This record gives sequence, C-alpha cells and structure tokens, in this order.
Amino acid sequence: MGLLSLLRSLKRDEREARILVLGLDNAGKTTILKALSEEDITQIMPTQGFNIKSLVKEGFKLNVWDIGGQSTIRPYWRNYFEHTNGLVFVIDSADRNRLVESNQELQTLLEDDKLAGVPTLIFANKQDLLQALPADEISDTMNLHLIRDRPWCIMASSAKTGEGLQEGMEWLVQTIQK
Repeated sequence: MGLLSLLRSLKRDEREARILVLGLDNAGKTTILKALSEEDITQIMPTQGFNIKSLVKEGFKLNVWDIGGQSTIRPYWRNYFEHTNGLVFVIDSADRNRLVESNQELQTLLEDDKLAGVPTLIFANKQDLLQALPADEISDTMNLHLIRDRPWCIMASSAKTGEGLQEGMEWLVQTIQK
C-alpha cells in the first residue's frame, strides 16, 4: 500500500499531522524532505534554522518541520516539540565517528516529556555510500531495542536514490493513525 493510499484511508477528521525531522548536521534531513516533495536535491545548503514543507495528498496534509542540526541550534529543538504527531530522526550511516553523538541526541529527545509516546522513525540515511553501516548494526550499536515507551522503526534509506523514504513515511503515517 502506497503513501497516497494510506492518506486516503485516514478518517475524514484526521486531515493533518505535524512531523518533526531532526538529526545532526549533514545527516540528510533537508535532502530527505526535498526528495519526499519531489524537488531538486542537487543544490542543498545547510539549514540555518528550519524548513517547513506541507505535503498534501488527497486532502490530507503532512506539515513537516526540518530543523537544523548544528550543535548551536540543537538546544532550540525543544521549542518545536509541542503538538508533534511523529518524529523522524535522521542518522548519517556513513559517519561512524558521530554515531555516539547521534545516539546521545536521540536519547535526549526520547526522554523529553513533550515527545512522550510520539511514534519515532529513524532513517539510517546514506545507504548508497560504500562505508554506510547497515540499519540493523546501527540499531544494535544504539541499543534501540531498549525503546519501549513508543512505537519506533529504523529504516535503511538514501535520500539520493529514494531508497526507504516512502516505506518509512508509510510506516509513520500508519502508526500515527492508530
């Protein structure tokens, strides 16, 4: 079942969802958002603040907030938590040196009361690169199996090729509507 079909199947009164896209700088958050919006991904600049995209499909609106991941911006992430229906956390699978930092940031997000119980999709991005760690290895390294207070999913993805993006968003939409 495609994302469009899922959006069509949602109840009439559930016309909108707020999705927050977070992760370290250079993980591919903006590229993922542009790829989902079917925009050109050849000229991406680091996000200095945030981007908002509304994906409208068959009368259903996904308001997607892409917040910059630089260390100076991360303390402000929590200003965007209110009324979030789904969290997408993007990891650069090819950057082994920052996996610990990614894990620390994800754990901080999962511990915040404003995001309690919010379904969480983790994109193990940049799978098109040879040095990328597989999603299951990232999951093991980050002990994601210990997440028990919310539905979560890790999805191997590549914003460049589109791999895993639709499947991940379909999982998130399905989970939000439950």
